[in-house]
Amino acid sequence: MGEATVIKPDLDFVKGVIEGGGDSLKKCYQCATCTVVCNVTPDDHPFPRKEMIWAQWGLKEKFKGNPDVWLCHQCNDCTVHCPRGAKPGEVLGAIRKQTIKQYSSPAFLVNLVGSKALAWLIFLLPALLLGVIFSADGAFFPNEEEIKFSFFAPTLIIQAVFVPALTVGFIVGIMGLMKFWADMKTSAGVSSGDLFGSISATAKEILGHNKFKSCGVSKDRFTSHFLVFYSFVLLGIATAFGVLYIDVLHMESPFRFGYGTPVKIFGLVGAVGLLLGVFFMISNRFKNAEKAGIGSYFDWLLITIIGVIMASGILSWLTRLAGIAPVAYTIYFIHLVFVLSLFLYLPYSKLAHMFYRSAAMCFVKYSGREKK
Repeated sequence: MGEATVIKPDLDFVKGVIEGGGDSLKKCYQCATCTVVCNVTPDDHPFPRKEMIWAQWGLKEKFKGNPDVWLCHQCNDCTVHCPRGAKPGEVLGAIRKQTIKQYSSPAFLVNLVGSKALAWLIFLLPALLLGVIFSADGAFFPNEEEIKFSFFAPTLIIQAVFVPALTVGFIVGIMGLMKFWADMKTSAGVSSGDLFGSISATAKEILGHNKFKSCGVSKDRFTSHFLVFYSFVLLGIATAFGVLYIDVLHMESPFRFGYGTPVKIFGLVGAVGLLLGVFFMISNRFKNAEKAGIGSYFDWLLITIIGVIMASGILSWLTRLAGIAPVAYTIYFIHLVFVLSLFLYLPYSKLAHMFYRSAAMCFVKYSGREKK
C-alpha cells in the first residue's frame, strides 16, 4: 500500500487567483475539454487542465518554474468550449499575475498595480512626481507665445526622470526573468542546451507573432497585437532619432527639417498603428465578450495605459498645431504621466509578460521539449 500524500494548500494563492480575475476557478470539474481544444498546448506537458487543478488545490509550488502558464496566449478557445463556464483562459491569466508577484521585487507593487480600488494612486504618484519637478524648474509656466513642449517639459528633465525609470523597470524584469529561468531549469532537470539557437528561434517566433495565428475564437488578436507591438517599435525608433538629433548632433530641434524628418515619419506611422491596434484590441474583446469573457482589471489596466498614451499623444500634437496652449500643455502633461506609469510599472503590470512569456517560449526550445 502506497504512502499517503499530504497536500498543504496555499489559501492565499487561491484567493489571489480568484481576486485576480479567476473567480470561475472552482467551477472546473477536470473534464480536460480545455486541453483538447487548445491549438497552442504542446503534446508534452499539455495545459491548462493540470494548472486548473493545481490552482484549485492551492499548490503554489507547482507554478514555480512552470513555463506552461506562459505558453498560453489566452486565445480563449478553452473558455468558449468549457462545459462548466470555468473560463480556463481567464484563470491562467490570473495565475500569471501571481507568477509576476512571485518573481518581481518588491512584490507589493504587483498588488498595488493589480488593485482596482487603488487605480487612482498608481497614476497620482507619477503625476505628483512630474508636477513637483516641473514646478521647481519653472517649466509649468511657459511665457513664450509659441507653443513648444520643450518650454513646458525641458528635454533634459524628461531624460533625467524617464530614462532611469525605464532602466530600473528593465533591471527588475530581467532579474525576475533570470530567477524564473533558474527555476525552470531546476524543475525540468535541465542543465544545458542550445541557448543561442533557442533565443534566435524565439525571436523569430515573437517577431512573426506565430502563436497568435493558431488561435480559433480570438484569431483577430493577431492583428491587434501585431499592430501594437510594431507601433511601439516605430515609436522607439522615433525616440532614438530624437536622442540622436538633440544629444549627439546637438540640433535645436529634431523637427527642424519638417515632416520629412525620421522622427516625424516613424512617430506618425507608429501613432496611427497604435491607434488602430488599440481600437481592434478593444473591439475584439467586446465582440467575443459573451463567449470568451471581457478580461480582468489587470488586462484592462494595460490597455487603458496604452490607449491614453496613444490618444494624448495625438491630441497634444493636434492642439499644439491649433495653437490652444492651455489645452495642449495639459494634454501633454497627461501623456507624460501615463508614459512614466508604463515605465515605472513595467515589471509589475501585464506588460511583464514580455519577460516571462519570452523566457518560457525560449526554455521549451532550450530544453528540447518542443521537439517531442
